[in-house]
Amino acid sequence: MSKQKVVLITGASSGFGHETARALLTRGHTVYATARRLSLMDDLKEAGAHVHQVDVCSSEAVRGVVRTLIEEQGRIDVLFNNAGYGSFGTIENVPLEEIQRQFDVNVFGVARITQAVLPHMRAAGNGRIVNASSVVGHISTPILGWYAASKHALRASTEALRMEVHSCGIDVVLIEPGAVKTGFDEVALDALGKQEYPTEYTTLVKAFSAMIRRTYASCPGPETTVKEIVRAIETNSPKIRYRTTIDAKLLPVLKNIMGDRLFSAAVRYRLR
Repeated sequence: MSKQKVVLITGASSGFGHETARALLTRGHTVYATARRLSLMDDLKEAGAHVHQVDVCSSEAVRGVVRTLIEEQGRIDVLFNNAGYGSFGTIENVPLEEIQRQFDVNVFGVARITQAVLPHMRAAGNGRIVNASSVVGHISTPILGWYAASKHALRASTEALRMEVHSCGIDVVLIEPGAVKTGFDEVALDALGKQEYPTEYTTLVKAFSAMIRRTYASCPGPETTVKEIVRAIETNSPKIRYRTTIDAKLLPVLKNIMGDRLFSAAVRYRLR
């Protein structure tokens, strides 16, 4: 891979995508920043990014931006699949349409753009795909079920892809943060608060909301995770996964040590 890379980023209007785009631009990389809302990327455009309005749920939009990038740059070195969101709620009560939307963005959106990019990387004999996942790709809790399911699916497909394209000179990397101040919690809790639940779930939902608010009140900002994402993009030999926060490093280990039954009991106790 060349020292200065051509990088395509999805979900660049906020959070890790936006901050990673800014960091890469300051380091001299060519950045194609995509998101549904162009106005939220004005600062990236001013900093030199190529900004495009892309909904990862649209195959036409995805193919269009990849085609434009190849026509203008002749290659794509890195794809950073960052587009995604969390939709909280009980398994029973999240509407099926919202579950499908969650998977369409978090799983099928990654599939669309990955399938559009891979032929160009294979032809070049090199490339790197960096997928933004989460600690909940390894664990799940009440209220996080459908979001965690989407991240479990992303982890499984990423691990398969890594083995499939190894001989093509393509690296595949997972970014797995835990709680980070990016505004993610506000969007998810807002959706949670708009749903109606049977009385049997009321106490659980309130306890979960309080726990999330406490967690995000004291969690780190995005700086450390962005630093690791940039490292994963620039290094000649990336790790398979980057667990970028303390909770992301500890929780999967604790679950393996404790076993399913004891871990579940500990989660329920935390939510009492």
